[in-house]
Amino acid sequence: MHQSSTTSNPYKRSLELDSPSESPGKASKVARTEQIMNQNPRIQRYLVAIEYIGTRFSGSQQQLNCRTVVGVLEEAFHKFVGQPVSIFCSSRTMPSGLNRRALLLTTLSVQVVGFEALKELYADGASFGEDAGVHALSNVCHVDVERISKRKPGEVLPPHEPGVVRRAVNHFLQKNEGDITVIDVRCVPPDFHARYKAQERMYFYRLLSGPEPLSTFEKDRAWHVPEELDLVSMQKACKVLVGCHDFSSFRAAGCQAKSPIRTLDELNVSEVVSTPHFPSSMERGQASSMEQDPPACSNTSETDLPFRTKIPRHNRVGIATSGSGEGFGRRRKHRCYVITARARSFLYHQIRLLVGVLKAVGTGDLTISDVERILNAKTVTAASPMAPACGLYLGNVKYELP
Repeated sequence: MHQSSTTSNPYKRSLELDSPSESPGKASKVARTEQIMNQNPRIQRYLVAIEYIGTRFSGSQQQLNCRTVVGVLEEAFHKFVGQPVSIFCSSRTMPSGLNRRALLLTTLSVQVVGFEALKELYADGASFGEDAGVHALSNVCHVDVERISKRKPGEVLPPHEPGVVRRAVNHFLQKNEGDITVIDVRCVPPDFHARYKAQERMYFYRLLSGPEPLSTFEKDRAWHVPEELDLVSMQKACKVLVGCHDFSSFRAAGCQAKSPIRTLDELNVSEVVSTPHFPSSMERGQASSMEQDPPACSNTSETDLPFRTKIPRHNRVGIATSGSGEGFGRRRKHRCYVITARARSFLYHQIRLLVGVLKAVGTGDLTISDVERILNAKTVTAASPMAPACGLYLGNVKYELP
């Protein structure tokens, strides 16, 4: 694991000024906006964690005439509470012209959010939300709900318990495509903002290496790279890129962040067991022998196992099967690599551009010196082609919850 140093950096102050929670002016704008948006004390704000398969979504943020994560979630909440709501995600998003118009027409519980309030909320020049095809293991958003009696219109009832919200919204989500699920809900204060309170975001990117065609079960879930990848070289490249840098070379056109300076706290490449994984006869035999002769206690947690387990040779692509016909009809596995990127915030397409360079290092098309040259060039034209969206997963958004 490669993590950034805590030593002083000339870019540090610039980065802090680009972060809304560190800038007094931006913090005051957020406070004024929250005051406008929370004039009704009977409204309960919920923090909602969701997982989804991004293949059939046109990104995460609301857009007219497109199926989006926010749009589907707002529809489910609307059916649950009986009135329109607005969802605000942890993604750093500057609404497009279409999105601004849609948000102006959307009510937040019983309040209309004005354009000036929205303009202040997004005035820090943030980059866009997730693109079409990007998945999420845990994305976070917040929503304000006023519980009004359906039997007696106008009668305000106590807020729903978080568990009730999760089950009810999932009920309506499953009637849709079933590709998005609420995994957690928590009540938070009215000034808790899913985006501005986020302390850290972690993304994962999956690559499958090997000449075999991609499995049907992996379609749109990873980037298929036919060539072999040099894991050691990719890990060396990570050391060049981790830390606080001017990431202009990894910033796509259209990025509206005011500064290209970002601190990449972690950039790591690991080989993991390809999924879905089913035990071979050899592995089943090993499991049986372990039951008869259990090993000594270990401090290794279950969550560490996929990243620490040695990949069996018979599960790798290119290993010949037995000539007896015993292996007929069995798909040979690809080698699976996961790139982990962790930071407080990212530039538009930064992770996919980083992955594109790391992949080129893995195939031998780029050297470590080339990576340094690309970083110092400070222009996106120097970078390798961007990795496709299908392999990218938002893994976690970290908060200090009240």
